[in-house]
Amino acid sequence: MTVIERARTGFIAHYGAEPDGVVFAPGRVNLIGEHVDYNDGLVLPMPISVGTAIAWQSAPGATIDAVALDFGEQTDRFAWAKPARTGAADWRTYLRGMSAAMSARRLPVGGTKLAIAGSLPRGSGLSSSASLCIAVGRALAAAGGELAPRPRELALAAQRAEHDWAGVRCGIMDQMVIAAGAPGSAFLLDCRDLNGRTVDLPDDWAVLVVQSGVRRELVDGHYNARRAACVAAAEALDLGSLREATSEMVEVAALDDEVRARARHVVTEIARVRRAVDCIAARDLVGFGQCLAESHTSLRDDFAVTVPPVDRLVERLQAATGPRGGARMTGAGFGGAVVAVCEHGEVARVCAEIAQTYRCPDGSAPEIMIEITDARGAGETT
Repeated sequence: MTVIERARTGFIAHYGAEPDGVVFAPGRVNLIGEHVDYNDGLVLPMPISVGTAIAWQSAPGATIDAVALDFGEQTDRFAWAKPARTGAADWRTYLRGMSAAMSARRLPVGGTKLAIAGSLPRGSGLSSSASLCIAVGRALAAAGGELAPRPRELALAAQRAEHDWAGVRCGIMDQMVIAAGAPGSAFLLDCRDLNGRTVDLPDDWAVLVVQSGVRRELVDGHYNARRAACVAAAEALDLGSLREATSEMVEVAALDDEVRARARHVVTEIARVRRAVDCIAARDLVGFGQCLAESHTSLRDDFAVTVPPVDRLVERLQAATGPRGGARMTGAGFGGAVVAVCEHGEVARVCAEIAQTYRCPDGSAPEIMIEITDARGAGETT
């Protein structure tokens, strides 16, 4: 049963009626451009085949009712105009935060019944929270009569929900690619002005998303600490953001060693995104793989957001893909997934090698999602 079917059947079972409709919002994998979105940088993510589905039905009154089908059918009920804050951050936090943020941006919100189902593993680095927020936004907008809400407005509302309700000072990348990206294609986003364009990958390339088995959380302060270091670097350089900095400026400035390393990653990562896009245009898989490898090294050594199991998985994937491909951690770090790119014809061999050479911390084999750029072969899992 697909996630869309689960949302629909779950709605019927819970509310005893057919929903008015079902919306879907994908997760995302970031090919390259990590921790630069909140520095006004360039990023290259792509939507993936798994995500969040919400069956919805308009309802009279000022109440939003919701059931989370993947969390033991937990429920939530609140007045959309004045949602109260919950305790620890969970699915209700994002639901209420999105309702509040949409109302603040004058997007349609009203009485609605929701049944939420997802196929994204939490803590995987594939942006389950942004997927949930965008799906909630689409469902509430549809219930309010707006079937095609503007992606930019949805993305900004979802970012506000993360900031104000979950306490994560995230950038805009996840929300924008989920709201505006096209399945099977990368999305080059300029986080300074939110202009973006679709970047089609060569049809003989394949994208793999491999779970390290280390679940990560962002609300423990690591993410916010990295962002604070970037702000400190920009202020020391008297710049609006690190997007305006050069490597030479970072190296000669009077910065703390740790802050300098964080800034060095951001500046070099933005340059790597530009190189990666050029490699795609030239169908240069070797060059693209080198960009991935350099990105991971920078995230490990300068930004300090990798963990040993993720580093080992990247090493195994880099060895398996060889020079015609590459791998790096993806997402905010401290666990989660690894992204790899290789030729279509090498997918089975690479998956087999990883199954033999890497074990998750609990001893299990890693889950591998095969996001083939040709949509006819997307969404396989091993």
